[in-house]
Amino acid sequence: MSENTNSVSARNAEYNEYVNTVTPRTSIPKALFHSFTIGGLTCVIGQAIGDIVKIISPTMSKDMIGNITSMILVTVAILFTGLGFFDVIARQGGAGSFLPITGFANAMASASMEFKTEGLIFGTSVKLFSVVGPVVVNGIVWSTVAGLLNLWIMGL
Repeated sequence: MSENTNSVSARNAEYNEYVNTVTPRTSIPKALFHSFTIGGLTCVIGQAIGDIVKIISPTMSKDMIGNITSMILVTVAILFTGLGFFDVIARQGGAGSFLPITGFANAMASASMEFKTEGLIFGTSVKLFSVVGPVVVNGIVWSTVAGLLNLWIMGL
C-alpha cells in the first residue's frame, strides 16, 4: 500500500513539474493593464458612436441613441467573431474584451458558428438558447429580487 502511494505521489510530482514547464507565465499587472485598456477602448468607441449618432440626429432621444449604439456594438462584435478578430482581441485584452454587451454577442455568435454543422434547428438554434437561457433566468431572478428589496426598503 505504501509503495503504491509513493509511486502515485512521484507520478503526481512529475506531472506537476511538467505542467509548470508548459504553462505560459502571465504577469498580473500586464494582464490587468491590457484588460483595462481593451475594456476602456471598447467603452470609448461606444461613446464615440453615441456622439456621432447624436451629431447626425440631434433631436433623437438619449434612449434611442443608446439603443442604436448598442446595436452597432453588437453587430461589430458578431462580425469580429465571424472574421476571427474577436479571438485575437480577447487573447490580448482578457476580461476587458468581455464587456457585457460585446462579450454576450461574441458568446452567441461563437455558439451559432460552432454548431451550424448540426443544422439550423438542432445545432444553431438549440445552442443559442442554451447560451441565452441562463442569462435570461438570472436576469429575471435578480431583477425580481432587486424589485422586492426596493419595495421592502421603500416600505410600500
